[in-house]
Amino acid sequence: MSLTRDQLEARLHYPLGTALPEAGRALEVAAGVKWIRMTLPFALDHINLWLLRDTLDGREGWTVVDCCIARDEAKAQWEQVFQHELDGLPVLRVIVTHMHPDHIGLAHWLCEKWNCRLWISATDYVMARLGTQTTTGFGGDAAAAYFASHGLLDPESVHKVRARAGYYPNLVPAVPAQSRRLIDGLVVRIGDHDWRCISGYGHAPEHIALWCEALKLLISGDMVLPRISTNVSVYEQEPEADSLKLFLDSIDKFLPLPPDTLVLPSHGRPFTGLHERIQQLHTHHEERLAELVAACREKPLSAFDALPVLFQRQLDLHQTTFAMGEAVAHMNRLWHAGTLARTRGDDGVWRFSLR
Repeated sequence: MSLTRDQLEARLHYPLGTALPEAGRALEVAAGVKWIRMTLPFALDHINLWLLRDTLDGREGWTVVDCCIARDEAKAQWEQVFQHELDGLPVLRVIVTHMHPDHIGLAHWLCEKWNCRLWISATDYVMARLGTQTTTGFGGDAAAAYFASHGLLDPESVHKVRARAGYYPNLVPAVPAQSRRLIDGLVVRIGDHDWRCISGYGHAPEHIALWCEALKLLISGDMVLPRISTNVSVYEQEPEADSLKLFLDSIDKFLPLPPDTLVLPSHGRPFTGLHERIQQLHTHHEERLAELVAACREKPLSAFDALPVLFQRQLDLHQTTFAMGEAVAHMNRLWHAGTLARTRGDDGVWRFSLR
């Protein structure tokens, strides 16, 4: 029997206990490393951001890691952080782990305010620039057609998906016109310490986590979270992607890190138990795949048909779009592995069946 989320979380350790940063303030998690927590207007109701004490081009200041979505409430919290947490020093650069709105949304505002550079992987930079363009961005008709091809056919949902063409640019209205590229293995000197970039795939195009050996700190972004499993989806831009394999291979890149590594995740509390959590994530996805195989043994299923197999809770449209992406990712994994075959029906819907 699968363990509950609470039982799994109990196997991790939280050195800071239940402490959380107050709005507009920060908690120090290590020398020169501060934790900021900002609210999000979603079911996932917060994001963790990080301040790293830094020296760059002869100037003392701070590096910001991740930014929150673009909205006035987040800007107001940042202004409080600037007032109370920077010791009168400037922001010298902005590092973004990946291009999702809660991470890059205010990068343009921060870089413009402090006249500093955005550091990000090249792939996520280009995808973010694309996403801000309402005519060529994400969602809209292309997303509606994609979800329909996987069984989301009811007119109300199709209409709502089509109407979400402005979702990304509403949360990320602009991306800096220039950036500095982060790439796997690159070592970035931040203050007195070296941080090594570790690329990850399956959640975002080219996610960058940061590992500091001297401090035994891993800024994991969204690749390893303590309580929830990272969203691993297939999107309309790459409909045959094997995102789940990419994700599972990527988190294994953290296995060589020490057992006492303190993980600084984008959601949830800082924790130790990285290796345990990686195994939990593998087990979670293996169980979901086994459930899908059993369901497809009964009859061919579309990704939409598979939602009740993978998700026992009620889903709103926002959650359904993420869930559909996850369902396709799991179906595609089994298809690429040769366990399932797929056929497209006369109704244009892909259905997966046991080979």
